[in-house]
Amino acid sequence: MTQAGHPERSTEAFFGRRRGKRLRPQQLAALEEVLPRLRVNLASAAPEDLRTLFACPVQDVRLEIGFGGGEHLLAELQRHPATGFLGVEPFVNGMAKLAAALEGRAPPNLRLYDDDATQLLEWLPDASLVGIDLFYPDPWPKKRHWKRRFVSPVNLDRFARVLRPGAKFRFASDIPSYVNWTLLACRIHPAFSWEAASADDWRVPFVNWPGTRYEEKAVREGRRPAYLTFTRV
Repeated sequence: MTQAGHPERSTEAFFGRRRGKRLRPQQLAALEEVLPRLRVNLASAAPEDLRTLFACPVQDVRLEIGFGGGEHLLAELQRHPATGFLGVEPFVNGMAKLAAALEGRAPPNLRLYDDDATQLLEWLPDASLVGIDLFYPDPWPKKRHWKRRFVSPVNLDRFARVLRPGAKFRFASDIPSYVNWTLLACRIHPAFSWEAASADDWRVPFVNWPGTRYEEKAVREGRRPAYLTFTRV
């Protein structure tokens, strides 16, 4: 059984890259300083109240899967000091970039995980999150690879279990086939409702959206991002 009381399910293989360019000494030092202090230990049981996972009192907990260089995560940490944030990034270079930006600090409302996000999702207690963000995930553009996309029926089941009613799942991508894939997957899943009354609801970035370097590149190359928000019903 999992810590949340659900039958064990094997996690899917992680298909993304683990490493890129060799880390600079400053990045490596920052990573070795910050990550051990903030890494979530899945070998221990998840706390019944996930808010106790953090070094300061927090009102709610949010999860960002694949935070890249951490642009959005860092902005949200500053904007919401009373919210606890879980950041997942298995790509070493992305984790190192975030660690370097923290300049050796370990924000009390931040915890990190540097492996497969499905493992963390399986570990989390039921209805413990008020939000999940998945921005610019690997699109796996070739049709034969679509089964590798992170948005899938099994992962939406995981999202539904750990999100409380009324919580938000936010998704952003510049790849039309992945946007349509996500819309269809969430439309047929009974736990999610798409928040959209007009085209602006998917064309306009999220409130206080800081953007990312990847998004800037996409726009320069003529790809228009879409921003989707789904509510856990």
